[in-house]
Amino acid sequence: MSNIISKFADVHPHAVLGEGVRIGPFCSIGANVKIGAGSILDSNVTVTGHAIIGKNNRLFPGVVIGAEPQDVSYQGSPTQVVIGDGNVFRECVTVNRGTEKEDGITSIGSNGYFMACSHVAHDCKVGDYVHAANNCLLGGHVHVGDHVNLSGSVAIHHFSTIGAYAFVGGLSRVVQDIPPYLIAEGSPARPRAINIVALKRNGFQPDEIKALKTAYKLIFRQKVEHQIVRDTLLARRELLPSVNQILNFLDKKSQGRNGRARQKRIAA
Repeated sequence: MSNIISKFADVHPHAVLGEGVRIGPFCSIGANVKIGAGSILDSNVTVTGHAIIGKNNRLFPGVVIGAEPQDVSYQGSPTQVVIGDGNVFRECVTVNRGTEKEDGITSIGSNGYFMACSHVAHDCKVGDYVHAANNCLLGGHVHVGDHVNLSGSVAIHHFSTIGAYAFVGGLSRVVQDIPPYLIAEGSPARPRAINIVALKRNGFQPDEIKALKTAYKLIFRQKVEHQIVRDTLLARRELLPSVNQILNFLDKKSQGRNGRARQKRIAA
């Protein structure tokens, strides 16, 4: 299948395009860009810097991928954006490339849906099947696990981590790590319940959901010490891998700085 490129698009001759790529009018594609087969760039899309975009992605008007990080310490090194397959980026979504502070890569997995005006900052690591509603803002170095849903206008502090299968309610201000499998919301966001809807949709069995609900009550409502939670659930045969994930996540969080595991404590 041949590519369809508008005569009004600016595509650098060194850019690498897979089969069946469609590039609409007024798009700008840089020299160090690779776009996978079947991807569609509607119009007024900019892909710049060192950017790799996988197969069958859809970029709506105004999307900017691979622009310089909004970090005053950035020195112009050839950092990257790497994006998987089957994602949708709605109008005016921005994804900045990495900085020299980590591995130099901002990455997004596959099958995500990023609604209008969302922003993925430098050095973020976003998993598969992530849905971010309108105006979601991911600060630098944010990690988001697989199957996470972010409601409208969620703002996530830099170095925060959102665990897999979590749901963050609209207008929430996330300043600490959010454990996997939970619903969180508020300003600041706090765990409110187990994300039962997502677990059922993704094939979690009733026994596992029951164990997660028990763990949630012990940890967040009764404030039971983590080792006692482990012992209690072990005795009930409910200390499943997913429950251990929550407990290990919280242990790492407590060792970090300001509730963020990857932002280590700074000695006074």
